[in-house]
Amino acid sequence: MRLKNPFIINSFLKFLNRLPEYPNFVQMQYSDLNFLRFTFFDVLDVVLVAIIIYQIYNLIRGTIAANIFIGMAILFALYFVVKALNMRLLTGILGNFMNVGILALIVVFQQEIRRFLLLVGRNASLQRNKAWWKYFFGRKEEEKNNLARIKPIIDACKTMKESRTGALIVFAKYYDEEFFHNSSEYLDAKITKRLLESIFQKHSPLHDGAVVIAGNKIKSASCILPLTDKTDLPPQFGLRHRAGIGISEASDATALIVSEETGEIAYAKQGKVKMNVSFPDLEKLLNKDFN
Repeated sequence: MRLKNPFIINSFLKFLNRLPEYPNFVQMQYSDLNFLRFTFFDVLDVVLVAIIIYQIYNLIRGTIAANIFIGMAILFALYFVVKALNMRLLTGILGNFMNVGILALIVVFQQEIRRFLLLVGRNASLQRNKAWWKYFFGRKEEEKNNLARIKPIIDACKTMKESRTGALIVFAKYYDEEFFHNSSEYLDAKITKRLLESIFQKHSPLHDGAVVIAGNKIKSASCILPLTDKTDLPPQFGLRHRAGIGISEASDATALIVSEETGEIAYAKQGKVKMNVSFPDLEKLLNKDFN
């Protein structure tokens, strides 16, 4: 069969002439896709960055810092817009702000950076490794002794719940004198049900503030604590709840709150609060954290 159409014949001849170029073309296209290759460390890098971003998001979620971060992001984007439009005056003003951006971030997000470093240190602390060691060795004996220590606290909470006496008890891993002692009355007393009840009586001079327990002793009373910056808390939360959450954010301490209005018990840890805690659950929480 003869091909009489000269256009088809010429196209076929051009195709045959360009066949030797195709291996180089395919190789060039393959080399352009080398950036799509992923190694194990690339995946690990992405996962670690995602974890860090998620932890930072949890730290600033529902706080004033989230709004500040959005405002700084808007200024950052505005800087590139005015620079592209060649608006010299605004570019100079925003440029000076950008030059001190790192220092501004450290100052503005001082509390959040502290919480993040505390979170990292808490997860890698020797106290956690010690807890794992005790989990396998001598756990029953420790739980038995710990239950004897927390019984006066639980009994006092039962009485204060019935009488709707407001209370705030902080359980610190160690007693920081500079943090607690300067704003409280130092006691260093044995933990007893009657002492806790007498401290939080409405007519007691020490009832306004927190009781700090550390090392199996009531270290101080009427302690003023930092308040949380969170803005998404329930409206029924008063100063006791905000102070309990605040101390759990600023340190590795936990806080037990008894509501004066409803008598309900709340438990704050690592910036999160658990509401309507029953006494069996409270016993489990204290047995786990108070050691």
